[in-house]
Amino acid sequence: MNDTTLLDEQRWQQVLARDAHADGQFVFAVLTTGIFCRPSCTARHALRQNVRFFPDIQSALDAGFRPCKRCQPDKAHPQQQRLDKVATACRLLEQDAPISLEQLASEVALSPYHFHRLFKSVTGMTPKAWQQAWRARRLRNALATSDTVTDAVLAAGFPDSSSFYRQADASLGMTAQQFRRGGDAADISYTLSDCSLGRCLVAESERGICAILLADSDEQLLSELRSTFPRARPAQGSAAFSQRVAQVIARLDHDDAPFTLPLDLRGTAFQLQVWQALREVPAGETVSYQALANRLGKPQAVRAVASACAANKLAIVIPCHRVVRSDGALSGYRWGTARKAQLLQRERHKEET
Repeated sequence: MNDTTLLDEQRWQQVLARDAHADGQFVFAVLTTGIFCRPSCTARHALRQNVRFFPDIQSALDAGFRPCKRCQPDKAHPQQQRLDKVATACRLLEQDAPISLEQLASEVALSPYHFHRLFKSVTGMTPKAWQQAWRARRLRNALATSDTVTDAVLAAGFPDSSSFYRQADASLGMTAQQFRRGGDAADISYTLSDCSLGRCLVAESERGICAILLADSDEQLLSELRSTFPRARPAQGSAAFSQRVAQVIARLDHDDAPFTLPLDLRGTAFQLQVWQALREVPAGETVSYQALANRLGKPQAVRAVASACAANKLAIVIPCHRVVRSDGALSGYRWGTARKAQLLQRERHKEET
């Protein structure tokens, strides 16, 4: 058996298996129909003696064969076609003019039902939720430059102020006025201390512990506090305050130390979902970004999950250090991968003993 015959036999086995991984590597043509197909084509298989293989589409066309209307080998891969449809829909959703599900589906030549399923499978969100998230991003930018909240709301694509205020907390994690001021313009007490991970800062608002930060110096900690709450009024807490939040420092050094203080969690609705899921990961265990996205029912939202982990302001208490890459390797950590490795090693050692 020569090399060509062996290669054709391998290709025939891929055709029989409808192997999508072989798509793009070759096409096969059927002599009796004059049609050529992708290896993954779902049409009924022809007899082996009637099949010829070609390295590419042009070779099949030059030989006088025409493309199959079912698998469309002369067009982009079906998965790419689906992704292109979703990308088109996303661009339409970014327009200020309202658009219905039926109109979106019509623009990409799908039924509303199949379009809705496709969009959610690719983005992890419904078209409506995707548009709301996009508007929220625009709103954050507009609030920093517009003269009034109303101007920002309209500039972000919300049809009117009332439609925005019905979902304000979900869009920003706080009211528009609070976001415009850089968060609550409230007093924040903080204390600085040593811990097993270096220097740490614990801050509290009127609603609860709002930041647990790690760094190598007090200057770095105070700078991060100011950038996180740019309009707040931070002040170093009294001795009584430091004593009251001592359990936070204890938690930094010992994962099983009691923690009963209320938390002031500031984030979008999706970030809050991620942070809650993180708190359910037991000490000594890790979870991948993909697995965490799956737990939330949004398997395509891996990058959004990673962004939510990076936005966490409560070290250890919201254990984003327990999230790793799918291959188990450590990835980014807001307070450095060295601290992440130290935390994971400490937790695993404690579980083993």
